[in-house]
Amino acid sequence: MTFDSRRGTYGARQPKGWLLRLGNKIMSGRVRKGGRMMGFNVLVLTTVGRRSGAERANPVGWFAAPDGSKLIVASANGAADNPAWYYNLAVHPDVRIEVDGRVEEVTAEQLHGDEREQAWRAIVAEAPRFAQYETKTDRELPIIRLRSRGATAAP
Repeated sequence: MTFDSRRGTYGARQPKGWLLRLGNKIMSGRVRKGGRMMGFNVLVLTTVGRRSGAERANPVGWFAAPDGSKLIVASANGAADNPAWYYNLAVHPDVRIEVDGRVEEVTAEQLHGDEREQAWRAIVAEAPRFAQYETKTDRELPIIRLRSRGATAAP
């Protein structure tokens, strides 16, 4: 499957810059100690920058898929553009996640069509706040499946 979600024409403000990086660093540290925040499961997604090649860690809410994989939503709080990690995944889909004290190597793929719609319904049933993000923008919020390639204990 391809990563093909386009930027919208309007949406909520998306934080950027050093303040976002600091917040991500603080929240990633908290998530590594316990995997829930604001009522749902959270993991640390470590991607490789598409231009810089540097590793980037981001705390991201996740939802269990029926097949045992994990689903994440590139919502960016309903911003007009996808979060930077979405574009990093498009170039480097083999990434690392940290969840429940374990490090997993995963491969990311974007869901499309009926599969995406079924996943979306399950996600908003579990976390209704995600439905609000969809109303803030005209872009379709990408749903990404993370399939495990193996797990190890966290360092």
